[in-house]
Amino acid sequence: MPASRRTMLAAVAASALTGCAGPADVISGGRSASGAPRAATGRGTPGPAPQIAPAAAPAVTRAQVVARYGHLKPRDWGFGVPGVMRALPTSRRVIALTFDACGGRGGSGYDQNLIGFLRQQEVPATLFLNSRWIDANPAAFRQLAGEPLFEIANHGTRHLPLLVTGRSAYGIAGTRNAGEVYDEIAGNQAKLTRLLGVPPRFFRSDTAYCDDIAARIVTDLGERFVSFSVNGDGGATFTPGQVRRAVTAVASGSIVICHMNHPERGTAGGIATAVPYLLASGYRFVRLSDELR
Repeated sequence: MPASRRTMLAAVAASALTGCAGPADVISGGRSASGAPRAATGRGTPGPAPQIAPAAAPAVTRAQVVARYGHLKPRDWGFGVPGVMRALPTSRRVIALTFDACGGRGGSGYDQNLIGFLRQQEVPATLFLNSRWIDANPAAFRQLAGEPLFEIANHGTRHLPLLVTGRSAYGIAGTRNAGEVYDEIAGNQAKLTRLLGVPPRFFRSDTAYCDDIAARIVTDLGERFVSFSVNGDGGATFTPGQVRRAVTAVASGSIVICHMNHPERGTAGGIATAVPYLLASGYRFVRLSDELR
């Protein structure tokens, strides 16, 4: 990625994707051509997410990943490197709401008002859960995992930007090599596979930041790296009004990133006003697995 483009992305995103940093503007665009669309579930309880047969072990071992990628240098890094999904591959008026739960220093709270609103309105969503958040909220996890309205995705083991060089993303040091990339993905993948009975399909790192080598490792481990096209709550720093303005600025196929681990912030209030507006405007909400086959 040219330095000028990295500078532009940093200015737009700043540090707002950590779940506890400063606000950022809406980011849109970056549509991917991968995946195949199908009919939206629309408002209402969706059918079960597509199932994947449980695996006894990851698709590749740590040693294999290190041997395959340990000597390679990344050519690109940021939010939209090759192999990363930033928007749904459709022109239909569907939106994927995604909510990160960061855990640890990123916050292990649980926004029950937000989840309660989604349940009441029967709005499906994809929940990216960090290993530490799961440990801090076992009862909430079990309940969410049993609801067809939601699908559970992988938000990492230690909640780090996913890089093979240790490069920092907005002041947060990333994984330092291919082995640490593997650990960040596979640790929580194993936990979720054990708890859910099937491995997660999607991965997102802290800050949604990665390089092209790390994105390939995600794919080798059987998951798809999902970034975002709309920053809905500025890393859980926006007021309800700011959340509403950001989320209602969507386009067809947008993937919205927000947070469900900071109940004291404005995410729930903003989503509660944005969703009715978008439904009235003809948009429908989907889980990632409803569109990405």
